[in-house]
Amino acid sequence: MSESAEVSKVVRKTAQSGKLDYVPVVVLNENTRTKLHVVGWLIPHTSHTEFSIKLEGFKKTKASPWEEDPIKTITLTETSTLKLFRYLQTHLPLAQQSEAGEFILIRAANGTVDLTGHDPQSLVGALTKVLSQAELVKHLASTELTHELTEALRGSIRLNEMRSAVAELRSTLGRGESAEQVYQSWCERHCWAFGNAYVVRDEVRAITTGDNIDLMLPSVIAGYRDIVELKRPDMDVLLYDRAHKNYYFSADVSKAIGQCHRYLDMLHDFADKGLVDHKEVVAYHPRATIVIGRSHDWTDEQQRALHGLNRRMHGITVITYDHLLAQGERLIEMMVPTAGLEAAAVEAVEPDDDIPW
Repeated sequence: MSESAEVSKVVRKTAQSGKLDYVPVVVLNENTRTKLHVVGWLIPHTSHTEFSIKLEGFKKTKASPWEEDPIKTITLTETSTLKLFRYLQTHLPLAQQSEAGEFILIRAANGTVDLTGHDPQSLVGALTKVLSQAELVKHLASTELTHELTEALRGSIRLNEMRSAVAELRSTLGRGESAEQVYQSWCERHCWAFGNAYVVRDEVRAITTGDNIDLMLPSVIAGYRDIVELKRPDMDVLLYDRAHKNYYFSADVSKAIGQCHRYLDMLHDFADKGLVDHKEVVAYHPRATIVIGRSHDWTDEQQRALHGLNRRMHGITVITYDHLLAQGERLIEMMVPTAGLEAAAVEAVEPDDDIPW
C-alpha cells in the first residue's frame, strides 16, 4: 500500500446542542432485520476533552424502518474505549497465525521500538525466525546495533539453525534414508555436530590424486586438521561372537578403519607442514572419526562394547549416526542458558572427551 493510500480524512462536527462534538457514524454490521453502528463523542472538560463511543443497535419494525434496540446499545467511556482499541490492536495480528501459541507484539515507529517491560532474551528468541530470513540478515549486516543485541541475535539465530539441522538429521534417519550423499551434504553444512572443537570445514578434500577425504575439519584451538569418513547408516557396526561372548566390528567397519589408517598415514607424510598446493592445511598427528550405521535400538551392552573398542584404538573413533544426532542435541543444550545461570562460552574439547558413549 502506498503512503498516499494510508492517508484518510477525519471529520469532527458540532452537535445541535453546541455542548459537544461528534464524528460521523460508521455502520459496523447490517442485515435485513438489524443494524449496528458506532458514533464517537468528543466531550469537553476543564482539563481535557474526553473521547467515548456509543454502539447503537437498531431493528426493523412495522412502525419504523429502523428503531433503536436498547438491548444492543451500549456507551463506552474513554477508558473503556481505549481498552477496546488496545485489545483489537494487540490481538488482530493473531489472525495471521495458523497455530495456537504465545506471541510477543512489538510496536515499531520511525525505525524504533519500545521494549519496556520485555525480557531481552525472550524478545530475541521470539524474533529468531523472523531475523533468520536471508533478506533480513543481509539488512542487519548494514544496520548499527548495540554490541549486546548483536551478540544475542547472532547467538539466537545460530541456535535456531542448529535446532533445524538436528531436526533435519532426525527426520532423515527416521524415514530410513540410506544414501551416503545425503549425509555427506548434511555433515558438510553442519560440521559443528562433530563437537565444539570444530566450527568450520575445509573445501580441500584431496590428499593426493585419487585420494579424497569425506570431510577435513580444522580444530579451533590449533587449526590442525582431523578427518571424517562417512559410511551408510544401513551398515552393521557390531557383530556378536557367541563362542567367545563378545562383540566385534563388522566387515564394513573394519574396511573403514583400514581406509582411515591409509588416510592418516598419507596426511602425516604429505601435510605435516601443509599440503603442497594448500600450505594452510596442516595435519599434525591427525585423528579420524568414522560415522556408520545406527544405534537407536542398541542395548547398554552394545553401547559399552563400542566404547571399549574405541578406547583400544589409537587416533580413530567409530560412532553411529544416532551418536552424531545425540552429540548435536547435546551441543544445543550447552548453548541454552539454564535457570539462574548466564550463557557462557563453551571451551573447545577433544572429540573423544565430548561424546557420551
